[in-house]
Amino acid sequence: MNSRIIKLREAMRQNALDGMIVTNPCNIRYLISVNAEGTLLITDKENIFITDARYIEEVQAKVTIEDEISIYDLVGIREQEYITFFEDCDRVGFEENDISYAKYVKYKARYRLRDMIETDNLIEKIRMIKGEDEIANIRKACEITDKCFTHLVNFIKPNMTEREIAFEIHKFFMENGADGLAFDTVVASGENSSKPHAVPTDRRIKACDIITIDMGATYNGYASDMTRTIFMGSPSEEMKVMYNFLLACQKRVTGKIRDGASTKEISQGVVKEFDIAGNYTLIHALGHGVGVDVHEIPVISDRSDYILKQDMVVTNEPGIYITGKYGMRIEDTILVNKLSSEVLTKSSKELIVIK
Repeated sequence: MNSRIIKLREAMRQNALDGMIVTNPCNIRYLISVNAEGTLLITDKENIFITDARYIEEVQAKVTIEDEISIYDLVGIREQEYITFFEDCDRVGFEENDISYAKYVKYKARYRLRDMIETDNLIEKIRMIKGEDEIANIRKACEITDKCFTHLVNFIKPNMTEREIAFEIHKFFMENGADGLAFDTVVASGENSSKPHAVPTDRRIKACDIITIDMGATYNGYASDMTRTIFMGSPSEEMKVMYNFLLACQKRVTGKIRDGASTKEISQGVVKEFDIAGNYTLIHALGHGVGVDVHEIPVISDRSDYILKQDMVVTNEPGIYITGKYGMRIEDTILVNKLSSEVLTKSSKELIVIK
């Protein structure tokens, strides 16, 4: 039997659930390694994946005997089979963060359910702790990302546009073994760098520009996430002071990321440090989990309260942004260990100047 489905069934029992409707594509991919549209139905006795004709061949090739999953074509499944699947289940869970109210009503009627129970990120909580194979895939995604950054330092030239750099990142990933992008790449130069999630534009790189690059690859379905801030020509003294402060802060956070650490306490420390240093504000979360989705729990924020555990993979990404002027962010993907953390994205964070 699929070990991940075994874990899910145990979690379902602990939450008094007799069945579950899994609709989140990332959770389906995690449970049965299938990247296809569909719905996964799970009870203590059987598992069914309902998809359509476009994906049947791919799903049949991916699903193994060990998964013990029956595959149904959406068109071929009969109404009676919908009705009877959960007939012995009093409490069926659903992913309330993934489906609309209209889908909720549809599922309740389709499966003749007496009750549908919110599952409160049940699968996502299982996903927080990574297995050896997952860590190996994330390592490889980080390795490809590091190689891309080394390439970019030599590739970027004055007068290039942000779009050209973003396209080169995508091209490099695809030519060097990645599945693709883990998320839409951020390339933000000059005044655009004050926007944390700026979309690449036709703005051309100028002398003395800050360039913030937030990028990540996927490998075997697993993501990396890394941000580096570099400088075109000599940065101002103000920029140097801010960057060195940010880097020191980011390194201190890395030193605190370990098994048993509180995400809230770590983030509160940065908030206090920012305030003392220059009345800066941490306007986004300090970090987040990484796995089959680039943004997973745990969230590292002063508004969240998770305890880090060994074999979680998280990011550490403090940033400072001065509206209309410039901004900078430094981010690593990090594996949580017992006594310390292992930085998986190994690209240099020292102040990099491109001539």
